[in-house]
Amino acid sequence: MTDTTSGTPGQGHLGRRTVLKGVLGAGALAGTHAAFTGRAAAAASGGGDDGECGVERGWGKVADVFRRNFRNGGEVGAACSVYVGGRQVVNLWGGLADRAARRPWRENTIVQVASTTKGATAICAHLLVQRGQLDLDAPVARYWPEFAAAGKAEIPVRWLLSHQAGLPIVDGPLTFEQACAWHPVIRALEAQPPLWRPGTEHVYHSVTFGFLVGEVVRRITGKSLGAFFAEEVAAPLGLSAWIGLPDKQEKRVARVHEAAPFSLEELIAGLIAVTGLDAETVTAWVAAVWAPGSVQARAAELGGALTDPAIFATRAWRAAEFPAANMLADARSIARMYAATVSDVGGVRLLSPSTVERMTVVQTDRTPMHGLPPGLNLPADRSFYMSLGFMRASPPMPMTGPKSFGHPGSGGSAGFADPDAGVGFGYVTNLWNYRPDDSRAANLVKAVRACLG
Repeated sequence: MTDTTSGTPGQGHLGRRTVLKGVLGAGALAGTHAAFTGRAAAAASGGGDDGECGVERGWGKVADVFRRNFRNGGEVGAACSVYVGGRQVVNLWGGLADRAARRPWRENTIVQVASTTKGATAICAHLLVQRGQLDLDAPVARYWPEFAAAGKAEIPVRWLLSHQAGLPIVDGPLTFEQACAWHPVIRALEAQPPLWRPGTEHVYHSVTFGFLVGEVVRRITGKSLGAFFAEEVAAPLGLSAWIGLPDKQEKRVARVHEAAPFSLEELIAGLIAVTGLDAETVTAWVAAVWAPGSVQARAAELGGALTDPAIFATRAWRAAEFPAANMLADARSIARMYAATVSDVGGVRLLSPSTVERMTVVQTDRTPMHGLPPGLNLPADRSFYMSLGFMRASPPMPMTGPKSFGHPGSGGSAGFADPDAGVGFGYVTNLWNYRPDDSRAANLVKAVRACLG
């Protein structure tokens, strides 16, 4: 959740307190050869390599695009992985994990993936649903009694997952140390009333999503979300992915690099391009979502705890559990995790087809986005097409098929599954770019679709 922008909206550029909030905070998306080596990708960005990565025959187009992302897209370091039918068919990495130190991106390099974390957190919740331990239609207060305070007694669990609970911000004030301690955030959420009548509107719960869902998981299992994920998802699948990074994994972490700043006009133009909406609608949407002091502009600040951008490069941030925002992972792990929701992967399948069908029903097409001016028509499938914890395939983010589901992250990372094609996809990068028309992941996905035929 590092910012890549500078200035203020009034100066023509978007500042840190604006661009991380709203749909861009959700990461809105916005070959013929048979093998591809890490050396080729690294050469494209001036880096080194660490052995071979590759693609199976028929998947060379993905490698071609991966290489072009370095040559034409300014990629610093990145990795991409694709599973089909439970088997890995693409495994690519290259470039630099740290440009200043000239440290190469290796096969085991991990990087922050921002809101791509939310997909992992949602999978944990749906594991409990599948086991009969969590009822999506039950009040949150059944599992977390203190949550009932301040008019929240009837909020069902599903509204936490669909960003409809009315709790996108923490009133605060909170310090970063308090946020890392978990319980001060929970106490604050217990005490405050919803910002709207729950279930009647939605807005992206940038950071509180992880605390809300994570506390329900903790109340049921007695384990933190990070511990539950480690034991029930990462360990069975052999993932290199953590929500709360152990100290011994620090040496594997890639340094996040900042892309060039962009203007308000470029933001609007990018959103027009990826959503297909008219300029008047997009301009009104941006003015409402990123206006100074708006709810969405406050959503990523967590009551003041996350206002200093320097904290996102610290060991304290990586060690803490922010289950909406601070997972560190490699692309193989994200792809493998999603593949295991729709296929058997090495003898492990996380979710049944019936669970996947229920959890991917779109919810935000039923309610308007909070904070929009009266009369503004902002279709959910062009702005925030959310099911129960996952974004669904839509024109701005088509993935590989209409039933696809997953979650992108601010800066460019993405992960998703396609039940029809049996696909699990993962892409990670250390060049964080918040432009809605950033095409790196989108071009890789387009190549995957072409390879699927």
